[in-house]
Amino acid sequence: MRGHRWHTQSHGSHIEVIPCKICGDKSSGIHYGVITCEGCKGFFRRSQQSSLSYACSRQQNCPIDRASRNRCQHCRLQKCLRLGMSRDAVKFGRMSKKQRDRLHAEVQQQLEQQQRERAAEGAPAVPLGLAGCRGHPLTPAVSGCHVPVGAGSVTHGCWTVVGPCPLGTWARAACPVPILKPPSPAEHLTQNVLKSYRETCQLRAEDLQLRRWDTFSREEVCAYQKKVRPEMWQRCAGRITEAIQYVVEFAKRLHGFMDLCQNDQIVLLKAGAMEVVLVWMCRAFNSDNRTVFFEGKYAGAELFRSLGCHELIGSIFDFAQSLCALHFSESEVALFSALVLINANRPWLQEQAKVARLHGHLEVAFRLLLRRTHREGLLARLPPQGRLRALCSQHVEQLQAFRRLHPGVLHAAFPPLYRELFASEAETPSGTR
Repeated sequence: MRGHRWHTQSHGSHIEVIPCKICGDKSSGIHYGVITCEGCKGFFRRSQQSSLSYACSRQQNCPIDRASRNRCQHCRLQKCLRLGMSRDAVKFGRMSKKQRDRLHAEVQQQLEQQQRERAAEGAPAVPLGLAGCRGHPLTPAVSGCHVPVGAGSVTHGCWTVVGPCPLGTWARAACPVPILKPPSPAEHLTQNVLKSYRETCQLRAEDLQLRRWDTFSREEVCAYQKKVRPEMWQRCAGRITEAIQYVVEFAKRLHGFMDLCQNDQIVLLKAGAMEVVLVWMCRAFNSDNRTVFFEGKYAGAELFRSLGCHELIGSIFDFAQSLCALHFSESEVALFSALVLINANRPWLQEQAKVARLHGHLEVAFRLLLRRTHREGLLARLPPQGRLRALCSQHVEQLQAFRRLHPGVLHAAFPPLYRELFASEAETPSGTR
């Protein structure tokens, strides 16, 4: 029993490094079986009152993050239930050894991810590990400073402390009169893009990793294949719309995007949102067995057979496989996605020079990131813009074919945002665009 409590305390004291699974805010522990923040814990507790009933005024696919979590109680509750929250959930202290080991691995993975991101942003290395775990203590805090010793400059919060620090001492003691230098514009932009990406990331890397081998059974695949084409198109349109809503939130948080005129914001989102969704798909793609995360499990291309667009699905899977081969870090995905979205070559822009300047700043930040992480070779391996455009054109062509076979279904059953983005293109002859 004593050893069991030790495991609980050891893991519990570091759970906060894993963000809330529901909204991404800072977590406070395991509540009702899921790692959540205090806000989502309280929301779920209140939702279990028998007198409460929630309804969604939209398409029941509202994005739930720290900024939007209070906008739709229905979708927030559905996400809680989908991720496993339950009044009957096993308490943390009663976790099995397998569950504790999995939690330990997730905490350690989160710490390692933070370490990589610190390195990408130019911050110093910090020793990783759980307290009392295999001799890897967490870095001690001295007067609120968590930086290790060493010569040169170290990052502290949003500022850089410049000056030599003798080995064997802490930076606070070694640098009695530090010189503070603000981050460069490129560093500041990198931090903004990464923060925007984290706050609007639909699926967290650790969640996807844990479900990596949770695939649909043969019976489940057959059930999807037996669905009529309009139903399967509607389901996929719903998932695409949900992903695009996160892209819109991502764009709104990017420095400079909301300073563009409204016309250019709309142009960039209509032209680039689907391309960003395809880039983000690589995170939810298992290249080992060519499956993608879809409606709770990983699915192969055969699950989408009833859509009737085998070539499009194959092309999307091939693209995801090629991006996975690049081994993108979270920072690289974030900046590359911003570059795809902020594209000054889109037609109908009113302030093209302003968009081009913002794109140029993002490109400088991306190159600086790759230089710091010794990944400059990635630039030559990035997919050309034409490949993303071709995939989006294929999608619109298949939508045109679907509308010819099933007139009226698109406007009657598909999400409004999906119709707004793609229906007008499907109505326009390809030669007039």
